[in-house]
Amino acid sequence: MAETIAILHCRPGTAAFSDVTPLATLSRLFNFIDVAIVRFRSIVRSLSKERLFMYGIQGRVLEAPPPLVVDLDGTLLRSDLLFETAVAFIRHHPLQVFRLFAWLFQGKAALKQQLALATPIDVAWLPYNAHVIDYIKAERLTGRLIILATAAHGSIAERIAQHLQLFDQVWASDGATNLSAHRKRDLLVSHYGEGGFDYMGNSRDDLCVWAASRNAIIARPLAGVERQARAQGNVAQVIDSTNHPWRDWRKALRLHQWLKNALLFVPLMAAHQVQQSQQLLDGLWAFLCFGLCASSVYVLNDLLDLADDRQHRSKRERPFASGQLPIRAGLIAVPLLLIVAFAGAAALLPWQFSAVLAAYYLLTLVYSLYLKRHMAVDVIVLAMLYTTRILAGAAAFQLPLTFWILAFSMFLFLSLALVKRYAELRDARLREVDSKTRGRGYYPGDLDMIASLGASSGNLSVMVLALYIHEGTTVALYEHPHVIWLACPLLLFWITRVWMLTHRGMMNEDPVVFALRDRVSQGVGALFLLVFWIAA
Repeated sequence: MAETIAILHCRPGTAAFSDVTPLATLSRLFNFIDVAIVRFRSIVRSLSKERLFMYGIQGRVLEAPPPLVVDLDGTLLRSDLLFETAVAFIRHHPLQVFRLFAWLFQGKAALKQQLALATPIDVAWLPYNAHVIDYIKAERLTGRLIILATAAHGSIAERIAQHLQLFDQVWASDGATNLSAHRKRDLLVSHYGEGGFDYMGNSRDDLCVWAASRNAIIARPLAGVERQARAQGNVAQVIDSTNHPWRDWRKALRLHQWLKNALLFVPLMAAHQVQQSQQLLDGLWAFLCFGLCASSVYVLNDLLDLADDRQHRSKRERPFASGQLPIRAGLIAVPLLLIVAFAGAAALLPWQFSAVLAAYYLLTLVYSLYLKRHMAVDVIVLAMLYTTRILAGAAAFQLPLTFWILAFSMFLFLSLALVKRYAELRDARLREVDSKTRGRGYYPGDLDMIASLGASSGNLSVMVLALYIHEGTTVALYEHPHVIWLACPLLLFWITRVWMLTHRGMMNEDPVVFALRDRVSQGVGALFLLVFWIAA
């Protein structure tokens, strides 16, 4: 660098100048500037006092900005790592749930450490807050010291910092100390002094840290937190404060999936008792209770599938996977919905309905934890879950179920379950993915076999319907049973259309929900019912 300075002081015509080309001079000038910048930034970053100073060339004192301290849970991350690791632990070790309570008895810090060591978390797929990351990048360009201070366990915090490459230092919890609230405040004040840092957080635990900071920066504040923080008088900025909890909960509870509960009324229609008002009232109560139970299942399934959903093209936008809804709220909603569903069923409906509802929930739980990852078993269980709604309807109305209804529904719903798997695999093949679908037991190369099995299963349901026409009880129940033959081509058309749309990539939802929303399917369904009405 001394040689560069000497050359810069040379004048044209001197020996030193004649020995150096203009290009070489310019190159050395740039090298000199680069070295100066590196040394300057290293000096600034090495200082961690209440105020940082650097001296200008004329002796002026320029004040550098204080360090920016960023919280992790709920701020940089649209989630909480304690609950992320707890749910992941339950997902991988469902029979060891009791260990969570044993660890919690040792203290929150011990619980976090045990979960961090026992649970694999892929930090690359966590739901980061893009607005917060953009803010940090902008502040980093100014040469500001950026620090990650979190109550999450240090092993995960370090991996996140390494993944993002945004932080100069990381402070986190260990097995003995839970670095939150006043502990975090005391640590920061001991290093930077009162008012010697800016702090970004989002929860009530951050209020005492904001009070000790120069500027409070709020990111995605929890309810009431922004108002309390502003009362302290040092809020400088609020980042990403928009929330749509009602919309997010509507998506999480899958209220549109409640349309499938219309299957509860199939036994009532088959028994020709739709006109009885008491039966209809019981059906409405059954519809509500089954819907609440199903929503509990959907939320639980989303919590258990967080890692898989975040790597899926569309499922990554689900409320829990994207971090729009907190995992803690989901863990509260699951038992709450279940309690309300079974309390309503026990109070208003026959005990048989509660028994079928319990069987549905247990089967769904086993499906979510184990069976969904096994080829063929998963679609058979899905078909059984669809059929369980018909069983629940029969229990609610105290009506017997015939062999024909069960056989027809099993083949039809197996076809629709295979439609669901085909649609998922088709997307994977279009993305040129050759490996096994994440969380499932299928490969994209299985598409042709799945289509063959699905179409044949649907056609078997048509055959069951045709055989039903010549059953002795059918002749006794219908005045013109041969009219039911008209329902067979209608069903054949509908099954063929569903599979053709799926093959073309136009099936983007649950096929039963599709059937209840699609105009053509509604028309076919109306004609189907009309045929049976005429036959009666």
